[in-house]
Amino acid sequence: MTLRIGCVGYGTGGRHFHTPFVDAAAGCTLSGIVARAETTVAQAKADWPDVPVFPSLAAMIEAGACDAVTITTPPHTRRALVLEAIEAGLHVIADKPFAPSEGAALDLDRAAKGAGIVLGVYQNRRFDSDLQTLASVLKDGALGEVWRIHSRMDFDDPATLEAGPTGGLLRDLGSHLVDQMIYLLGPVASVDCQMDHLELPEGRTDASFTITLHHESGAHSHINASKCNHLHLRELRAYGSNGSFTSHATDVQAQQLFAGERPADDPENWGYEPEANWPVLRVGHGDERLPAQQGRYHDYYAAFAKAVAGGTPPPVTAIEASRTIAVLDAARRSAETGASVAL
Repeated sequence: MTLRIGCVGYGTGGRHFHTPFVDAAAGCTLSGIVARAETTVAQAKADWPDVPVFPSLAAMIEAGACDAVTITTPPHTRRALVLEAIEAGLHVIADKPFAPSEGAALDLDRAAKGAGIVLGVYQNRRFDSDLQTLASVLKDGALGEVWRIHSRMDFDDPATLEAGPTGGLLRDLGSHLVDQMIYLLGPVASVDCQMDHLELPEGRTDASFTITLHHESGAHSHINASKCNHLHLRELRAYGSNGSFTSHATDVQAQQLFAGERPADDPENWGYEPEANWPVLRVGHGDERLPAQQGRYHDYYAAFAKAVAGGTPPPVTAIEASRTIAVLDAARRSAETGASVAL
């Protein structure tokens, strides 16, 4: 069975981070796109000439074009669209952050389960090359007891900062980075956060942050991100009883996408960091440069299709995503109060 997936929204997310990976994923086909603005419709038709474009989710539902939808419209619109899709009997993937609060996330989870619908959240950065390489190192036990992980993601991209309750860098990059640390180190017990703010024409927004997560396992993680400091850097460092792991990556999948490449065009060469950027493992017998694993965002969609076919949980559940939102909410409270916040 091939899962027919429609993409609701065709901004940067839909165009670059969803449709190419639906197209490349095993067991999936891109069966429709929802776009409204005239220029966006034209772009979607140029990019995907064989895929029908609809003016609304309702129109795509009426046409019977899909079995599932991926929703990548602005954050404040997602809840209503998720519920509309559930009511129509469609399985749903919602982009991050998929709900404004932990409670709202759990409400959507209950709605989906009550309707027998698979609801997943698109945390594609679990499938980054550097993160998958580190996950493999941790799984193999090469570092021994893991003490801490440092994650830094700086983009020189202030134009994408948004003001308002659904904007800000914490909910943008923070959604990815917190999810990655929970994925690697497990549930979070408490949060400390400091945030820096920027005045935009449309209002104030958080433009950089530092978060310390104290995990229930006893390990801790340290997350830094910015979009306004003229930096472009991705770094992962992990420390354990046996040694350390360091990685300086290039966000290779994003680079390929913005260069006009697609994962389905050359799957054998997709998502590989150049050898000069391979991570280094240091565990007492000298430096070992590890071949970076392939970055494969399309694996998310392939796993989602298997979940629908087999009745198993999707690769990132709404419950998991609700916990990430709870951590982000705690981080904001910590920044506002200057105190550690327990979960």
